[in-house]
Amino acid sequence: MIFITAKFRIKPEHAERWPEIVREFTEATRSEPGCLWFDWSRSLADPAEYVLVEAFRNGEAGAAHVQSAHFRAAQQTLPPYLAETPRIVNAELEQDDWSLLGEMAVEG
Repeated sequence: MIFITAKFRIKPEHAERWPEIVREFTEATRSEPGCLWFDWSRSLADPAEYVLVEAFRNGEAGAAHVQSAHFRAAQQTLPPYLAETPRIVNAELEQDDWSLLGEMAVEG
């Protein structure tokens, strides 16, 4: 799978509305056949920072995502809300779902 984590620093005046601003893009991405997950979280340390954790089945699915109409639209509509260029970590992993964190196993 292609596993991506990206940090988005939002202009403070738009931070509360960010989930609404990206709703259409998020829903369209989640409905892509190769999308495994596409989840936003808000930083506890910086309320103007959102973290996107996303995964795609393989490189072809990742390529289809960045070539999609909704991705191209997001490239145009989202930057005005950003305080800086998002930062990203992108890796290819030999798995297709989350693994269990054995060091914190819950019994029962």
